[in-house]
Amino acid sequence: MIKAWIKAARPRTLPLSLSCIGMGAFLAAYRGSFDGLIFTFCILTTIFLQVLSNLSNDYGDSIHGADSENREGPSRAVQSGEISAGAMKNAMVVFAMLALVSGLLLLWFALGSSSLFWVFLGLGIAAIAAAITYTSGKKPYGYAGLGDISVLIFFGFIGVMGTYFLFTKSFEWINILPALSCGLFSVAVLNVNNLRDIESDREAGKKSIPVRIGREMAMVYHWFLLTAGFSSAVAFTLIEFATYYQFLFVISLPLLLANGRAVTNKHQPSELDPYLKHMALTTLLFVLTFGIGMLL
Repeated sequence: MIKAWIKAARPRTLPLSLSCIGMGAFLAAYRGSFDGLIFTFCILTTIFLQVLSNLSNDYGDSIHGADSENREGPSRAVQSGEISAGAMKNAMVVFAMLALVSGLLLLWFALGSSSLFWVFLGLGIAAIAAAITYTSGKKPYGYAGLGDISVLIFFGFIGVMGTYFLFTKSFEWINILPALSCGLFSVAVLNVNNLRDIESDREAGKKSIPVRIGREMAMVYHWFLLTAGFSSAVAFTLIEFATYYQFLFVISLPLLLANGRAVTNKHQPSELDPYLKHMALTTLLFVLTFGIGMLL
């Protein structure tokens, strides 16, 4: 049973969720502002939200039919019967509460009793709602093809720039560029997932971007995500240039190219599946090298 819950939590997605927090923290450290306590609660809150999203996705896709016996990707806990739908709903409530409590502590340590506390609390509640309603509920937005924009917002703009603000209490427009990098690379992970599941999603009525535009255009879309994400990082570095160490993130380029080629050349779900983890880890490597390069 423990193995079933670990699988349902999908640990391999955690590096991706932590990437945007890491980028925001690196940008704050680059500006001379960093707080270990705030960073710790950023990490905890993000992990709780990601696990909540994964459990909700398992539950929602199973009850809506996307995780059926015809699905060619990895089996899910509710679909396979390893975890009951009721137990999964209870776990979703638990992780929603954990995310809320951790988020409240984060905001208190970062913002105290200022009016901004309530603004960020609203964003936190929106993040919890987005995690739950992606594939769950009567009208899950993931089934309408809105998952990509949600990922861009929460894993890009809010994840990076919100984290940066909690450290610095300031907003820098130029941070939109590294936020775009994280957001677009995160969308690329989702695109690999949706390409893998394109047939089962089409049968279940889940109108993901690949279902809407077709496999060939989804490949072009994937290359756009990779190119635009990398270009945003280059643009930021050129604007903020101080030392060539800032280009350390170029180390991740061969892995980005490998991911793009895999999406172009591999059509079988079993062949594409490893490239979800590949893209997630590549994004984490990109963030680490980008951040370290700024601080050297």
